[in-house]
Amino acid sequence: MQLRAGFELVYRFPQPTPIILLVNIHDSRAQDIVIPDHLTTEPSLPISGYRDGFGNRCNRVLAPAGRLRLTTDCVVRDSGLPDEMLFGAGQDSVQDLPEDVLVFLLGSRYCETDFLSATAWQLFSGIAPGYARVQAICDYVNRHIAFNYQNARADRSAAGAFNDRTGVCRDYAHLAITFCRCMNIPARYCTGYLSDLGTPPPYGVGDFAAWFEAWIGGRWHTFDPRNNVPRVGRVLMARGRDACDVAIATTFGPNELESFKVWTDELPDGEVPVLGPIAQSPAAGMTAPGANG
Repeated sequence: MQLRAGFELVYRFPQPTPIILLVNIHDSRAQDIVIPDHLTTEPSLPISGYRDGFGNRCNRVLAPAGRLRLTTDCVVRDSGLPDEMLFGAGQDSVQDLPEDVLVFLLGSRYCETDFLSATAWQLFSGIAPGYARVQAICDYVNRHIAFNYQNARADRSAAGAFNDRTGVCRDYAHLAITFCRCMNIPARYCTGYLSDLGTPPPYGVGDFAAWFEAWIGGRWHTFDPRNNVPRVGRVLMARGRDACDVAIATTFGPNELESFKVWTDELPDGEVPVLGPIAQSPAAGMTAPGANG
């Protein structure tokens, strides 16, 4: 199957302002890209790129004063299969973890392991280590947090989500990641596109999604505490310690976000992709840091 994915961000800046954007499909899906997700700007501006410390593709733009439209529109192949579940995966001992995985055991800006460690051990120490323990964490977080766009906050951390018991998908991911790290399970934050395929209508307004990956059984596994069921059409954009590392757009100055649109739609079988303007409803999304949906 093929997915058409993309976004449109419209900002207004009072002065020239640097921006860092993590908006490209992750290299792990490079072989699936049918039509590339080139970032375009209106007005046309120079764009430079680099790799961050986690291997994500980053874009740098100097926004002029006034209105700036940022967009990508691409087509990507997908297996059409739901997220893999391997219940037999066991938990790796800390001393056996690869060195590049160890950083995902540590606390980070939005994942305060020191505040939630005692709570995590009280809740999950009785669960068998490995996949079952991570799934138990996801089950708990899914029940504990009530999803509500109106309660989205850019400064809410895992401890805040635990106490507030409300938020959006990044809050679910941060709390689950923190509980995993407290239980000596490496966990990293993921952001990207997520289609509505396989879910019943009505569908919400398009947005970027946040989930996480846990290291168990010698490799990374996908978990989604917000939805807490295997989903179809998940397209990774970036990974990091938490939402601070993988903000869709980080702006270094005052600005107003006038419009925010995201689409992840299945293309009918046999349709030849012809990209152009796509009608979407604006969503009240935060672009720095992280994803909401």
